[in-house]
Formats: sequence, structure tokens, C-alpha cells
Amino acid sequence: MKPSTMSTSNGALCKSIAISGLALFMLYTVWSNHANTNYTAADLLLTNLQLKWPTSPFTTSSSPNNISTNVVPPTDISHIGFIVVSSLATWKHRKPYTESWWRPNSTRGYVFLDKEPTTAEFLHWPATSPPWRVNEDITKLRVYPQLVNPVEVRIMRSILDMYRVGDSGLRWFVMADDDTLIFVDNLVEVLGKYDHTEYHYIGMNSECVKSNADFSFDMGFGGAGYALSYSLVEVLAPKLDACIERYPYLYVSDHLAQSCLADIGIALTIEKGIHQIDLHGDISGLLSSHPQSPALTLHHFDAVEPIFPSMDRYEAARHIMKPGNLVADQSRMLQQTICYQRVKNFSFSVSWGYSVHIYETIIPRSILRKPLETFKPWNNHVKYPSFMFNTRRVTNNPCEAPHVFFFQSIELVPPSSNDHQAVVATMYGRASARDLPPCSVFGHNHSADSISTIRVLSPAPVHKLPDVIECCDVEYEDGADIAVIKIRSCTRNEVIA
Repeated sequence: MKPSTMSTSNGALCKSIAISGLALFMLYTVWSNHANTNYTAADLLLTNLQLKWPTSPFTTSSSPNNISTNVVPPTDISHIGFIVVSSLATWKHRKPYTESWWRPNSTRGYVFLDKEPTTAEFLHWPATSPPWRVNEDITKLRVYPQLVNPVEVRIMRSILDMYRVGDSGLRWFVMADDDTLIFVDNLVEVLGKYDHTEYHYIGMNSECVKSNADFSFDMGFGGAGYALSYSLVEVLAPKLDACIERYPYLYVSDHLAQSCLADIGIALTIEKGIHQIDLHGDISGLLSSHPQSPALTLHHFDAVEPIFPSMDRYEAARHIMKPGNLVADQSRMLQQTICYQRVKNFSFSVSWGYSVHIYETIIPRSILRKPLETFKPWNNHVKYPSFMFNTRRVTNNPCEAPHVFFFQSIELVPPSSNDHQAVVATMYGRASARDLPPCSVFGHNHSADSISTIRVLSPAPVHKLPDVIECCDVEYEDGADIAVIKIRSCTRNEVIA
């Protein structure tokens, strides 16, 4: 056995020497052919390896000696094409919602209508509205007689109609309804996180369990708005009509869009700041405890009560946009900050730019971050649970019911001798009397009834990062009619409770 083993070892050694010699010969040959260049041995070895194992056809990287130095500029407002779906019948009274966020000569996109606006009431199309386009006539589609809801197919095909317009320089298509408010600056920042050259379908499902069950838990609800990267639209657009033929029985446009995207392997990416608002009544409880995510959209503005009780819906839509417009920064919009006045045993919960709640006892953040259930589900005839998130029930318990204040005004306060940093001051006024006795816990019996105004000071210009929670301090003297809240960075290991 030993001679055989030795023979095998010698054979392997000879084979290794032969392979090494061949490799050295190839290296020397290439070196000779490039004698007038500055290649190193490592470069040449890498070149030979690349010849043997080419890069994946799905990559676009070039060789080490041909790397592009082009830097892609960050996503800005000019890179987003808005698709506002509407009709002549609804645009008459929903136009103010779109105009509250639309920025002429800055935002890009169109209102897509079912008919050409030729009547006298549309004769002078205002510059404050997006330009209009008419959707393609879908009666020409082969599948048209089988469609269970042609209106929704028209709406979904607005993606194709927008694509065919051929506007240059777009990275994203954003679809939304005509009764949806959009926080444009926040949307630009959020979309900037994603690579627009990849396939992205970004949206959010409904607040209500039943709505998701009726359609899909994997669907971006179209009224709330969803975003498609332009690269994805380029793939989807040519396949859209064939997909419609597969699903003539689907009843809503967003379910149809989600099905078409699923068939080409695309899943929904969730962004919690997109809000379908499948709710009825007073949604102030939801907006006062917004999730820790940039506020992006608010849908169904025409179906809920005005979010500011002293205003109509149109006024409320314009009013909610004021804080972000004045300071040119929407990053803090609706973001919840919680702090305490421990001498009086008060808890303060700020929804920046919208509301402030005062509770007459110390309540931890883990509880206050749950929305007060001031609203009702879209369909009232459903069994518990109704919502996709935890809520707090509205109560007359004086230790759990808040004093409620709503946003009134905003101003930029320049630096002073006492405060060397500029601040943004937002003012909040009491909505109405609470009409409850003071909370009495552990011998404390302090009332916040005397407070009529709350002044919230936030640093300026300081952009709030979406994944960072802020803290605050309260300045209040017993019996005063105003309390001052100063937002600040949380200290290390600070407990909000």
C-alpha cells in the first residue's frame, strides 16, 4: 500500500506544478502584452479572474479601471410625478384639498379626469390646481364588457396614462385621490431613502381590520396614496392591460394594482405615515398619537369631521399645512412628544402642529402613544377587534380624560440675549371646557382647568430625524392661564413615565 500511496502523492504534486506553471505562463504573457502600462500583478490577476468568472448579468458594475464617477443627486420634489385621480363630479368640491398641498411651479403631475372640462364652471382652470388630463377611453378595451367596476379600472390605468405622457426626469409616481392631503416635504425625504432604480411599491394598508380582510392585507390603499419607482412603472405599464384581463372581477383599483404587481414579483413596502383614514367621525384621537414615522398623507378628508372643531373641512386642510409651510420643514408634523409637570402631577402630550393634551395624573408614554378612540370604524357592523392598532377608550374618568388644545398659530422667534438659538413657537388653544372634576390620586387634587393656552417651543432650524424621539420640559405656575413646553433632545437613558 505504501508504494501506491507514494505514487498517488507524486502524481498530485506533478499536476499542481503543471497548473502553477501554466498560470505563471499566462500571467507573463499578459504582462508582456501590457508592458507599456502601469498595471500591477494584482490587476492582471484580477483581470484573468474576471475573464473566467464574468459578473452577473443583473449587475451594472464596471471593471476597476472603468468606474463611473457620476454622483446621483438626492431625490427632490422635481423627481415625483403626482397622479391625482378625480372626476368632473368630485373635482368641483374636492379641489381645495388638493390645492392645500399642491405647489405651483414646483410639484409635478396631473389631475386625471373622466371627461374633458368644457363647461363654463371649468372654463378658467386655476394655476393653483394641478394641470388636468383625461383618462383614455377604456370602452375600447377587449375586456370592457366583463369589468365589474369600469370606473376603478379607469382610475388604475391612470398609471399607464401618466407613463404615456412621457415627462422626463421622474423617479417616482405617486397615486392619490382628490380628497387626500399630502405632506410633500416628508414624502420627498421618505422616498429619498429608497433606490429609485430598483422596483419599489410603497404604501400602507387600512386602519380597519375588515377593509384589509375585504381586499388584501398586502395592499397599499390607493386613496391614502402609494408610490411606484419609475423603474417599476417601466416594467408594469406594458403589462397592465393584460393584467386587467386576468382580473375583470376585482372591484377596486388598488386591489387590481396590487394583484398586477404581485404577479411580477413585487410586494408592498409599508410606510406608517400613509393614512387611508377608513374611519368616521372625530379623528383627533388618531392624529394626537401619530406613530413614530413621518406624516405623509391623510385620506378621506371629505368623509370625516373637520380635524379642527372651529373650522370647516377646507379651512382645516389649509390650517394643517401652515406649520410645515412657515418653517419649510414638515419633519416634526404630528410627531408626539411627552413630558411631565411632576409638582402638579400633570402629563403633557404634544402632537406638533396639531394638538396638545393635558392629563391630571402621570401616565407613561407606553399608554399615551395609543390613540384615543374618538373615531368609529368605516363599517360599524363589525365584531371586535375593529382596528389594526391598539386604542384607548374615551372615558369620563377625570384622571384619564384629557384637556384638549388645538393648534392656532406659529411664528419663528429669532435668537435673543437670553436664548441664543432661534425657536419655532406654536400656540394651542383650549377646544372646550372639560366639565369634569379634578383628578384625585394619592392625595393630589390639582386641576388644569385654568390653562387656556399652551405655547410649544421647538429648536429651529433643527430637522427632526424620523427614528428619534424627542423629550420636553414644562414651565407652569399654579393657576396661570398659559403653560410653556420646550422640546429638547432626550437625555441618555431618560425614562418617559
